[in-house]
Amino acid sequence: MSATTTSVSIKRIDDLDEARHDLSRRGGYGDPELSSGAMALVREVFGEELGASEVVARVVDDVRDHGDEAVRKYTRAFDHRDVENAEVPRAAWEAAWNGLDDATRDAITTAVDRVAAFHREQLRTSWFSTSDLGLYGQVVRPLERVGVYTPGGQAAYPSSLIMTAVPAKVAGVEEVIVAAPPGGDGDVSPLILAAALAAGVDRVFAIGGAQAVAALAYGTETVPRVDKILGPGNIFVALAKQRVFGAVAIDQIAGPTETLLIADDSADLTLVAA
Repeated sequence: MSATTTSVSIKRIDDLDEARHDLSRRGGYGDPELSSGAMALVREVFGEELGASEVVARVVDDVRDHGDEAVRKYTRAFDHRDVENAEVPRAAWEAAWNGLDDATRDAITTAVDRVAAFHREQLRTSWFSTSDLGLYGQVVRPLERVGVYTPGGQAAYPSSLIMTAVPAKVAGVEEVIVAAPPGGDGDVSPLILAAALAAGVDRVFAIGGAQAVAALAYGTETVPRVDKILGPGNIFVALAKQRVFGAVAIDQIAGPTETLLIADDSADLTLVAA
C-alpha cells in the first residue's frame, strides 16, 4: 500500500522537562490508527475494516503465494495503475538523467561520490592468521543481491536511494534492485530513476508498499528474490519488513517520525524534530 498516508499530528510542548521526556521515551511498534482516507481505501479493497497489520499480512501472504498476479492486483488497488511488467526500462532512466537541469545532475553526482568515498573507508576484508592452535581468521563476502525500497509516491527521495544503493555497490554486492512506487502520473519519479543510474543500480521496479517488500522477499515471476531489504517507507512498508524478516534480512524497522513544537517566553517558536 503506497498511495495512502497516515495522519500526522504536531504536538506543542511548553515545558522543557516534558519535552525531554517525550524526546527520550522508547515504546513499542503498535498497530497505528489509520486515517479516514486510508480506512476507506482498505474497505474498498478488502470489503471490511482492517488494521494496518492485518492489511500487511494479507498483502504479503498473497504476494508470496501468487507472485506477479497479486502484485498487479494491489498496484491496481492502491496505486490505481495497471501494469503487466513493473520493471522500468533502462531507456527511461537515461531519459530521466538527460532531462535534469545541470544543478540537479551535479547535486546527485556529488552525493553519490561523497557517499561512496565515506563507505569505502568502512570496507572490511577477509583475514587469516596462524598460531599454535592452527589457522584462524574471518571471511568477508558481499551479499549477492539486495533490494532497496525507495519512497516516491507523493514525494521523491533520491537521497534515500543513494544512501542505500551506493554503500551496497561499494561493498561489492553483485546486484542492487530498487522498488519505488509509481507517482501520480503512473511512473517512477525521474529523480529516483536518475539517482538509480548515477548510483549504479541494476534494475528498477515500479512497485510500492507492502506488495513491493513481499515481492523482494519471496521473489515473483519477474522480481528476483533478494538477500536483504533496505530503505524506509510508510507504516505499511515498515510492517511488511517486520513480517518478512527471517525469510530475508532487513536493515531495520524504522520507527514513526514525530515532530514536536517547543515554545517558551524567550522565543516565538522553536521546532525540534525527533
